[in-house]
Amino acid sequence: MKNTVRIIFFAGILAGAIFLFRDYLEWDIFGTISVLLSLSVVFISLVIFLENRHPTQTITWLVVLGSLPLLGFIFYILFGRNYKKERMYRKKYLLDKQAYLTVEGEPLPNPKTPPEFVGQQHRLVSLAQKLGNSPISFTTETKTLTNGEETFGNILRELKKAKHHIHLEYYIIRDDGIGKEIKSVLANKAREGVKVRVLFDDVGSWKLSRKYINDLKNAGVEIVPFGPVKLPFLSSKFNFRNHRKIIVIDGVVGFVGGLNIGDEYLGRIKKIGFWRDTHLMLKGEAVRSLQVIFAQDWYYMTNHSLLTEEYLPQGKGSRFQGGVHLIAGGPDNEYTTIKNMLFSMITAAEKSVWIASPYFIPDEDIFSALKIAALSGIDVRILMPNKPDKWIVFHASRSYFPDMLEAGVKIYEYTRGFMHSKIVIVDGELASIGTSNMDMRSFHLNFEVNAFLYRTDSTRKLVADYGKDLKDSKRLELETFNKRHFGYRLLESTSRLLSPLL
Repeated sequence: MKNTVRIIFFAGILAGAIFLFRDYLEWDIFGTISVLLSLSVVFISLVIFLENRHPTQTITWLVVLGSLPLLGFIFYILFGRNYKKERMYRKKYLLDKQAYLTVEGEPLPNPKTPPEFVGQQHRLVSLAQKLGNSPISFTTETKTLTNGEETFGNILRELKKAKHHIHLEYYIIRDDGIGKEIKSVLANKAREGVKVRVLFDDVGSWKLSRKYINDLKNAGVEIVPFGPVKLPFLSSKFNFRNHRKIIVIDGVVGFVGGLNIGDEYLGRIKKIGFWRDTHLMLKGEAVRSLQVIFAQDWYYMTNHSLLTEEYLPQGKGSRFQGGVHLIAGGPDNEYTTIKNMLFSMITAAEKSVWIASPYFIPDEDIFSALKIAALSGIDVRILMPNKPDKWIVFHASRSYFPDMLEAGVKIYEYTRGFMHSKIVIVDGELASIGTSNMDMRSFHLNFEVNAFLYRTDSTRKLVADYGKDLKDSKRLELETFNKRHFGYRLLESTSRLLSPLL
């Protein structure tokens, strides 16, 4: 925010000086604007250099500012400020870390794992506990939910069973068919005395009607926006969004994954068509970690703590179910937690790396790791949509395809509808499923949450579903892809130039 104030103050002083002395300078209006923009670009460029960003980001911003000064200035105010400088998120990180220590205690330096976990799996568990601050559970029951019908069917069924509390946290909530159905259930449970809390992202749910919110409030539901934005051009919060999708019921049942609350996720929007997505249901011990994530986000917005025994029951099971680890990522993290976990999974692969993501804009680390894995003979596959919902991101993603294909990566485009699953599967045994896309926004700017699975029944279901999805996809061939029209290549290269900002 300090940089924003400096830029606006500088621009104001400069504009005033030019206006006062315009007669002496003998500039017309166009000359005045040109000089003002040029000096603003120089000033912002100096600010960017002093922030010591990654060279790729620095160069991208300088190109944008140099080629499109006015738009570049607006883009920088909206999207350019370095998240590491944002004090409010540093404070949240420290609060969240302290919350985990309060609830779970200090993570073990060498966590004990079952004898089934050896080598790479043990190393990943150790890394996850150090990066995520949360414990791994070996007794949590998980179930992969394929597409909207199965996901919302299970969600509605479990919501209706709630006895004590319901916690929802979503990037998008729509006032449509499924949105109204969930609203009705939440309102009814609140009237029954169940404590219902809803946290929605203020930008992702900007279309959510005031009536929808008031109906829930009148029924006794506590509903709060995350990161409210009143003046987008002056608020640093605009670029840091809560992309999480979390449901916790009575502290023992949880949901996390790719589906927001809206009719498109059920394939009810004709323009979009069939929507392919994946969610995860959890029962037992690991739900506690999901609860802590929600509780800390709620505390950040309301200053009301939920870290009490009534919301944190000890739901330990006895039967080995495989490893389940809930990890939160966001601009408040000391490390880019989810990205580093995915990078570690890729580099630890011995046989295969299968990825499904609607958006593929990797940073240099992930990009290099995937190419090296493929060149090493590992079966690397990437499954993406055949048609876009975001044009710039779609074409930026395709700009990475030639290098990937040359390295031996197999790229598939899903043709049955829109593919929105966010999955990484390594060696058929380790998996990540959650809210994070394989792009820079998810890695660096959004608040996300992923479940990392080790040898669970749900992992095997993910493998089976991935195989089915490939049957509804077409594989891209390098020779054919290189014959695409020059116009598409130009569009892809231009979009890629913006990829560090997406």
